[in-house]
This record gives sequence, structure tokens and C-alpha cells, in this order.
Amino acid sequence: MITAAQEVLKKYFGYERFRPMQQEIISSVLAKRDTIVLMPTGGGKSVCYQVPALVMPGICVVISPLIALMQDQVKALAANGVNAAFLNSTQSAEVQYNIETACLGRAIKLLYVSPEKLLSAGFFSFLKRLQVNLFAVDEAHCISAWGHDFRPEYTQLRTLKEQFPTVPVIALTATADRLTQKDIQEQLHLQDPAVYISSFDRPNINLTVLPGRNRFNRITDFLDNHKGQPGIIYCLSRNTTESLSQKLSAQGFKAAHYHAGLSATARAATQDAFLKDNIQIMCATIAFGMGIDKSNVRWVIHYNLPKNIESYYQEIGRGGRDGAPANALLFYSYADVLAMRKMLSEGDKKQQALQLVKLERMQQYAEATSCRRRILLNYFGETLSKNCQNCDICRNPPASFDGTIHAQKALSAIARMLEKAPLGLVIDVLRGSRSQQVLEKNFDRIKTYGAGRDIPYNDWQSYLHQMINQGLLEIAYDDAYTLKISPAGKEVLLQNKSFALVKFEPNAATEEVAPVKAKSKKEVLKDELFERLRVLRKKIADQQNVPPYVIFNDTTLSEMAQEKPTSRPAMLSISGVGLIKLENYGEAFINEIISFVTDQQEQGNKVKGATHLVTLEAYKQGYQPDQIALQRNLNIVTIYSHLASLYEQGYAIDIKQFISASDYQKLEPTITKLGPEAKLKDYFDHFGGNVDYNTIRMALAVYKRKAKAVK
Repeated sequence: MITAAQEVLKKYFGYERFRPMQQEIISSVLAKRDTIVLMPTGGGKSVCYQVPALVMPGICVVISPLIALMQDQVKALAANGVNAAFLNSTQSAEVQYNIETACLGRAIKLLYVSPEKLLSAGFFSFLKRLQVNLFAVDEAHCISAWGHDFRPEYTQLRTLKEQFPTVPVIALTATADRLTQKDIQEQLHLQDPAVYISSFDRPNINLTVLPGRNRFNRITDFLDNHKGQPGIIYCLSRNTTESLSQKLSAQGFKAAHYHAGLSATARAATQDAFLKDNIQIMCATIAFGMGIDKSNVRWVIHYNLPKNIESYYQEIGRGGRDGAPANALLFYSYADVLAMRKMLSEGDKKQQALQLVKLERMQQYAEATSCRRRILLNYFGETLSKNCQNCDICRNPPASFDGTIHAQKALSAIARMLEKAPLGLVIDVLRGSRSQQVLEKNFDRIKTYGAGRDIPYNDWQSYLHQMINQGLLEIAYDDAYTLKISPAGKEVLLQNKSFALVKFEPNAATEEVAPVKAKSKKEVLKDELFERLRVLRKKIADQQNVPPYVIFNDTTLSEMAQEKPTSRPAMLSISGVGLIKLENYGEAFINEIISFVTDQQEQGNKVKGATHLVTLEAYKQGYQPDQIALQRNLNIVTIYSHLASLYEQGYAIDIKQFISASDYQKLEPTITKLGPEAKLKDYFDHFGGNVDYNTIRMALAVYKRKAKAVK
């Protein structure tokens, strides 16, 4: 079945091989085992259930929290030639009836529904009339009260296992700490699930935090350096989204705003304009973005501090989903912290306490003095062995000192307190406080009581934050927020492993943003072709009324601009170009690339493949190799080399002009024996000089083209 899955991957999605962990996850699903998948935004979660859905008989039901997400997924699948549909409250009764009829007729392979639709009266009865092969629960963190986006309706999804005990369930999310991961399994009543935790690392995203001063001018400077690149600016309030988009529009930027206070029609129109690249900048509250499958978002700016690391990580993950470079810029001020604390001081007391502690972790990230990527990964239980070199701290590191003794004092105190104390109480013990809580718990009697009385409270707070951020300590949210020593912390405490700390400096912030590097001529030409392909993509997308990334994502366009495929076989070798998209769009993009290459050749610019195409044009006009050589002032050997290469790539070269079928049959066994990569002289010598070089070239081209056809 994995072989079938690989065929589906290439045919419908255009990829030769699975990304890391996808094959193992798909194997688990095909074995009908419940599965939990934690994979960062843009890591390829959807493929983990879409491919099995297409391989197995029957229909896959996908539970998704947002209408926009369903619509995006269905449009993208349709562009890939997959029969998919969604059911939600925006559709008329007639439309829903037609979709249900298509499902009953086995014409639909993936059906997207909201939790509310799934749990509505009579829907389970309808599903039992289908051959359901898989339930996929997307954005599964919504089921956990410990998660950052808890949705009560998700908790009722446990009935899936009650109603369909033999149908496997795959739960997928991009953001879940260890507590949330455990809760997902328990809430969904999954049976001995296989758990796959991909790396949370998104090395293509550059991380920068800047002071909250003069934000608007900093943003316009940033946008000037990233012209034509779509991005999102997240704001805390609705008013800020509106005023900011108006100010940016007045400066000539294509900007719009989005928040929950707008009508559903206005939100849909704005989102559609952003997806189709009609606007480049979306100023939005957190109401925008979950599951928006726009692959070419090149940057995400946080105008204000997010309320927790999960939200922040999910939001910056909307940039660079295609794997190409992206920027995440966060503006931080303590005023934002106060505003967020006020917002969180309402509602359920247990949830309030949890959210305030998570806000403190977000604040620690903003004030960090060590590699920001390591902090993010540590939060999700992953260790990065070295600094990322793609964040502002790595580019401009603060001075550090050997903090091993300080760390050991803190770790020893926590251990002697039996890991039953929160951060503030640990500091009180280290500083020898006589507070009521210290005395009641007899913490004044432990050996490390007062061991750090010479260090100010704020410094200890900074040091403990650094120890948390760098993975020596963990906060147990389900155990009164007490500090727990991690395996890395035990190495420092028990094995005397050295640990560096940064001296506490209030309001320290680096001003350095990722430098803009000068581009080589080759890179400039690639960018020019990329832009032409982007314009073509937009034109085709507008004609078909779909977002441009549904045609091809930026990574695929970038590879086209790099490799310049000018034949169908060459185009099919580009990642993201499957058989369906090759048939639908291949010719248009090949023609655009050929046009670009020949334009550059006429301008005297050397471009990979250009000289071959000039030879091809002359050949098409009926000129013979010797005439082409004379016309182009090139050696006849070079022309034969061009024609052989063009034939190998799939161009319409009449190879019989240059080598007969009988001559090829005589040479083929020798090519098989020596190998197609052997030097021409090896063949020439093998035949004792009785076969000329041009015939050998043509024979090799035929051999290689046949080999590609077999693959």
C-alpha cells in the first residue's frame, strides 16, 4: 500500500518522495491504527490523511474548525484532480443534498465538516450509510482545555470512537505542549495511538524582536525591503487593524483589515482578496488565519505581544509554509503585557491562572537573551543542539558569563523543595526570605536556603527564566505551576555540566534585523523569471477564480526559475508538479520560461539552457546541424551535443536523422555494460574508432530518454 501511496503522492501532489515522518504516519493510518500527529505549520500534515484517503476504498471525513479552512483545502484538492467537498451552514439545503448524494454514490473521497455539523441531528446516521475509511481531526489542540485555543464543541468528538469503534482516527495539530498532547489522546478516546512528533523547527523563518517604539516607521521600512511579498500584521485590537491598514494604504501599500467585528461578507471578501494576491498586507486580529493554506506568505509581523507561545508559534507559522525564507518580526513593550493581563483577568479562575502563566512565558521569549529558536523548541519539549544563527540574538549575541554555580544553586533548591515550588517561592528561598509561605513549608531548613541572598530578586528572576527558556527547567501547568528539573537540568546539577547566563539588563533589545544581502547576476535573473512566472500564475488563478498558490506554490515557482524546465519531462521533475497540473498548466509555464530564456539570450545574457533553445529554434526552421553551426559560429560538435541533450529532455527531435534503429541496437548493449555516465572516449576506444562521436552522443540520448520513460 505504501507503493500505492507514493504513486498517489506524485500523481496528485507532484512530489517524488515523502517529507520526513510522512511515510511512517501514512503507514500507521493504512494499518488502521489511531494516530496523533504533531507537525509544524507547513510541515505537510494534510498529506498524512489525504494520501491514505485516496489509497483506501471509501471516504475520509475531516473535522475542521473553520469554514475558510475547508474551502481552501477543497479548492487545492480540486486543482490536484481530487474529488473533495465540504458541508457547512453557509450552503443551501439543495447544495448540501447534492453533496450528500455524491457521497452516497462514492463520488467523493474527502468530506470536510465542522464539529457542529458532525454532531448535528441525524448526521451520524448519514455517515453510517457511507464506507468511512478514516476520521481526521484537524487543529486537534482545540479539544484540550490546556491548549491555547480551547473550543468546547471539540470535546464532544469523543463520540466518534463510540459510534465508529473500528474506524481509525488521526488527530493533527501544529501546536501542543506535552500536557495538551496527553489530553488530545484522552479526550478523543484513542486506542493505543501511534504518536508522531515531528521537529517543531522551522529554520526558514527568521526571528526578530524589536522595541515597541516608532512601530509604524519600522514597519514601512521593513515593507520597503520586501516589496511585492504578501504578509500579515497581527494586532491586539480591532481599531488598530483599521487605523494601521488605512495608514499603510495612504502610503501606497496594498493593505486591508480583518477582525470579528466585520460582517461575514466583508471578512470573506477581504480574505479572498488576500488569498488571490489582490492585496499584499493583511492587518488582522487573531480572528484571521487559522488553517489558511496560503503558502506564499513571506512575513508575519506582531504589532503587539501575543498572549502565549502556542499562539505566537502558530501565527508565525503562517509565513513560509512552502519552505522558502520568511520573516517573523515581533514588537514588544511592557504596556502590551499590562494590556494583555487586563484582558486575561476575566472569566474562569483556573483558566485565568493558566493563561497568565503562559503570558509570562511569552514575555520571557520577548525579553530573551539567548537563541530565540531554542526557546521556542524547548517550550514544545524539543532540544536544539546549537544556536540557530537565524534570529536577532544569534546575529548580535549579548555578553554571557559562566553561570554554572548560580544554576546549580537554583536546581539544588528546587530538588530539596521536592519540585513542589513555583518560580517566585524558589527565589524567596534562594534569597533567604522569611515569608509566611517559606516558613509554613519549612523551606528555611533546607541546605540551599539563602544560598543566593547576594543576588537581587530581578536578577534571579531573569536567571530562572533563562534556565526555563534553555530547557533546564519545566513549568508543570497541571501541578500549581511548580518548577520541575529536566534531564538537561540534572546534567548541570549532578554532572557539573557548564551553563552560561546573561547578566540581567532591563529593557535590553537588539535593533538588528536580518541583513539584506546583495544579489549576484544569476540570482537577479532568477528573480526576474520568478516574477514573470508569478504574474502568469496570477493570471491563470484569476481566470479560474482560485488563489494563486493553488496553481503552484512559491517553492515550485522558485525551482522552475532555478532549473528553467523547457520540456514536459523536465517540468514533471519539478517538485510540486504532478500529472494533473502538468496537463493543466505545464505548457503555459514552459512557454513562459522559453520566452524568458530566449529574451535573455538576445540581450547577451548567458542563461542556463538558452543556447540549446536557440539551436532548437533553428532546427525547427529546417536548418541542418552544419548550417546551424555556421549560422551561430559554433563548432558542429557543439550543435550535435545540443540536439542530443534536447532529445534526451523530451523535445521533438527526429532522432532517426542522426542514428538508425539498427545502429542503436548494436550500441545499446555496450552502453548498458559501460554505463550511460561513461566518457565518450571510453566508447570511442571500445569500438576501436569505428563509431564516430556524434553517433555515440545520439545513442546515449536515446538510451537515457528510454530510461527516464521507464521511471
